[in-house]
Amino acid sequence: MQRFFSLTVLTLLTSILFACGATDENANKQQDKKNGPKPTLVTVTTVQNAPVEMTEDGIGSLEGLVDPTLTAEVAARIIKVYVSPGDTVKQGQLVATLDPTEFNLQEREAQAEVARIEALLSNQTKTVARNQALVDKKFISQNAVDTSLADQKVLKEQLTAAKARINTIRNSTGKTKIFAPTDGVVEKKIVDTGEYVKVGDPIVQIISNRLLRAYIPFPERVGSLLKAGLKLRLTTPTSSNTIETVIRELKPLITASNRSIIVIADVKNVAGWQAGASVNASVILAERAAAMMVPEQSVVLRPAGQVVYVVKDKQAQQSIVTTGARQNGLVEITDGLQVNDVVVVDGAGFLTDKAPIKIADKSATP
Repeated sequence: MQRFFSLTVLTLLTSILFACGATDENANKQQDKKNGPKPTLVTVTTVQNAPVEMTEDGIGSLEGLVDPTLTAEVAARIIKVYVSPGDTVKQGQLVATLDPTEFNLQEREAQAEVARIEALLSNQTKTVARNQALVDKKFISQNAVDTSLADQKVLKEQLTAAKARINTIRNSTGKTKIFAPTDGVVEKKIVDTGEYVKVGDPIVQIISNRLLRAYIPFPERVGSLLKAGLKLRLTTPTSSNTIETVIRELKPLITASNRSIIVIADVKNVAGWQAGASVNASVILAERAAAMMVPEQSVVLRPAGQVVYVVKDKQAQQSIVTTGARQNGLVEITDGLQVNDVVVVDGAGFLTDKAPIKIADKSATP
C-alpha cells in the first residue's frame, strides 16, 4: 500500500512539472511573437544640399624649367670646386674658382702698353703745340702741323684700344669665379680640383625647383571637357602642400601608347616640390552650388537596384535612388530622396525594407 502511494505521488509531481514547462514555453513564444524581430542598431544623417565638384583625377610628373649646367667661360685650370652633389646653393653663391694667373699677367702687360702709349701721346701733344707755334710765325708750313695732328690722333686711338683690352682681360679674370645663377640643389659635379677646362666645358649641374612644370595624362574620354584655364588641384608625395593652379595648355596630340591627353600646368616656387617627383592632379570639370549628398555607406545594392533606407516611424523604408558624382566619401543623389530626409548610414547593409531600427545617436532621432 505504501509503495502504491509513493508511485502515485511521484506521477502527480511529474505531471505538474510537465504542465508548468509547457505553460512557460507557450508564454515565451507568445511574447516573442508580440515583440517581433529585434531592431537593428544604426546611425543616421539628414540629407542636405552641399556644393559639389565634378572632377577627374590623374597622376603625372614634374620637370624643372630652370636646371642650369654651369660651364667654363674661359680656358683655365680648376683651383677648387666648392660644392658636391646634393648640396643646396643660393643665388650668387661661389661654386668654383679657376686659376686667374694667366689673365693677371695679360693685364699687367696691357697696363704697360697703356703707359707706353700715354708717354708717346704726351710727347706728340707737345710736338703739335710746337709745330703750331712755328706755323704761326711762318717758319714751317701747315702740312707739318697736319701731320703732327694725325700722329696724335693715331696715338689716342691706340690708347683707347689698349685700355679696352685691359677691360676685356679684367672681364675674363672675373669669369674665373663661377657663381650659382639661381637657388637650387647640386645634381652633378662634372669636374674637380686640378682639371683643365676649355671654354664651354661643363663644371656643375644645378637643379632649381623655383619653377616646375607638371605633365599630367588624362583619359581621352574627357578630352572634350578639358581646356586651358580650368582649375587644377595638385599634390606631390614630397610635400604636404596642396596647391591650386590652372591648366596652362594641352598637348595637341593624343599619346598613342595609352590614348591619353597631356595637360600642362606650372608650379612656381612652392616649398618641398621637387623636379622629377610624381604629382597627383584633380581637374575640376564643373561645379554645382547645391546637390543632395549622402555618405557612400548609405547607398547599398539590392535586387531593386541602388537603394537608401529612409527612417520613418522607427522603420527603415527602402527608397530606390539614382546616384551622380562622388566626392570625399559622399555620393550625390539625383533622384529618390528629398532634402531633410533622415537616412541610415552605418548598418544600412544589414537592413531590408520596413525593418525595425534603433538609432544609436539619440540626438539624431527625427
